[in-house]
Amino acid sequence: MIVTLIVICEVGFWVLLAAGLGLRYLAKMPRTGAAVLLCEPLLEVVLLVVTVLDLRAGADPDWKHGLAAVYIGYTAAFGHYTVRWLDGHARHRLAGGPPPVKPPRLGAARARHEVKLWLRTVAGAGLAAALLQAGVWYVDDPERTASLSSWQGFAGRAVLIHGLIALSYVLWPKKPKDGDGGHAPEAVAGAGAGKDAVRPVEDRAGR
Repeated sequence: MIVTLIVICEVGFWVLLAAGLGLRYLAKMPRTGAAVLLCEPLLEVVLLVVTVLDLRAGADPDWKHGLAAVYIGYTAAFGHYTVRWLDGHARHRLAGGPPPVKPPRLGAARARHEVKLWLRTVAGAGLAAALLQAGVWYVDDPERTASLSSWQGFAGRAVLIHGLIALSYVLWPKKPKDGDGGHAPEAVAGAGAGKDAVRPVEDRAGR
């Protein structure tokens, strides 16, 4: 039941997203579209309530309850980010808005972008771990809650792996490939030299 509800929530997320963006930019009903988009967090609330009720009914905590907690944490951390990203593309494609700003690709700007994404992972994993810990305390039986504790370890490993990826951009920032903008400094120097830039070296030296 829990797994089925997770699938329903995921499908519902994209259905509400498509409906909300369609109402905003195709049907020209921005307020109605915004209201539909604001309904998306209710999916996570429903999943949380059903998971709690399942545990209260005496179900043994297992991987399904752990997956539900991780899913709620992930959608809470990245759901709004995803909606905002797709809203920018929809506004550009469907309403003639400006093209969305692309994430930086190089240097310190890319490193900051990766760190911000990692912080979202930290927030999502923290929420998931808190929900899992609440389940552990509620059941109050270490033998029955081993699965929930293992999902806490999964959330921690996700933070660690993503953190290492973000750190790699900080320590070794991506640089332009050979040939990308390589002639820019010469062009600037030539532009400032005026007619002397095209005179032979000997002619300039003899003045």
